[in-house]
Amino acid sequence: MAEAIIKGLISASFIEAKNIYVSDPVEARQETLHKLYKIKASGDNREVAEKCDVLIVAVKPQVIQSLLKEIQDLVDNSKLIVSVAAGTPIVAFEEILNNSPSKSASIVRTMPNTPALVQAGVTAIAASEHCSKTDIQIAHRLFEAIGKTVDVEETHLDAVTGLSGSGPAYIFMIIEALSDAGVKMGLSREVSNALTIHTVMGSAKLALESGKHPGELKDMVTSPGGTTISGLHTLEAGGLRTTLMNAVEEATLKSVELGKNAKKIGGSSDSKKKRS
Repeated sequence: MAEAIIKGLISASFIEAKNIYVSDPVEARQETLHKLYKIKASGDNREVAEKCDVLIVAVKPQVIQSLLKEIQDLVDNSKLIVSVAAGTPIVAFEEILNNSPSKSASIVRTMPNTPALVQAGVTAIAASEHCSKTDIQIAHRLFEAIGKTVDVEETHLDAVTGLSGSGPAYIFMIIEALSDAGVKMGLSREVSNALTIHTVMGSAKLALESGKHPGELKDMVTSPGGTTISGLHTLEAGGLRTTLMNAVEEATLKSVELGKNAKKIGGSSDSKKKRS
């Protein structure tokens, strides 16, 4: 996700590559990022925290606390902290970073998704009480470089995680299944993949641009006694709606669980496991 953001920022000319710093524990990864994007890459989290005004924290939830403790003395109210860590509440950042009035950093919690890799993602943004309108605008500009943004209350971010955060995996599974079905019915894999992917992409574009309810668009395809209604009947019999709704619910509950554990799992002190 961090690389997707870097790629988007540079592609959108939002910021010059020379002004982007990244920390990664793997030297080969540092070299790759520098070569691809001409950014400044190192393995030093503190260097990045010291030199940058906006810090994007793109780490696993399990190492958030240890990372924040490493840089806490370098973070004050001049810094904007943007988190893309799943299930980690703003309070988990504030308890470590905002330990005095002069160190009340502005913290924005976000949930982007993997289509950001092709600048087609969607990111939900929730801001802490210390954030100014400018801070929130900056956060939106950052993620508009990789897709669309929406404002949500932090209490809704777990649901965002279950829907759009995990959602691409659900869609990829549907794409795989439809493509397999085409092959089963005699189409070549190449043709079946092309038909499936463009059907999904075209349907999403139609839903986005038409402004019509998905049910209305479904009815536009469905003629009485035709092939589509027969296929839809099979999907209903197989519980497609219920299964997808349950998937979003389970992923949401898992995000809630991660949030509850965020304060308990301080993470490893091994700096090789930390990234920023």
